[in-house]
Amino acid sequence: MRLTKLNHLTNKTVTHNGITETKKVHISNWGLELSSFSESDINKPAWRDSYNIQTNGASIIYRAKTIDLKTQLIVINKQADKVKWILIYNRTENILYQTNEKLSYFPDSLYIIQKYQKVRLLGANTYTIKGTLN
Repeated sequence: MRLTKLNHLTNKTVTHNGITETKKVHISNWGLELSSFSESDINKPAWRDSYNIQTNGASIIYRAKTIDLKTQLIVINKQADKVKWILIYNRTENILYQTNEKLSYFPDSLYIIQKYQKVRLLGANTYTIKGTLN
């Protein structure tokens, strides 16, 4: 993966239910670190007709046609055919839990994972992971 080759020092801030910790780290497994993004892949043959696609200026917007799809929205902003940022909204809900996730990625500079999770009988948790590449 390109980020592994770059070997950037990452200023990583993790907030769980309002408690924040920040460290400078070298991330050795970017695939694991950014797995929420890769798990939001909507490029599968079964989902070919599951998203409305809209172009709005420099942005391409993929919006789920039904609420049962995990990935509800993807916005990709480009400038001169280069991705400037990506925004993803995921949602999962069933009888046991509810999860809402907002993922933001700015190539070579910043990623943010914001997650709200409510588990029946266990309560709610909020998480934010912010990585700034140096």
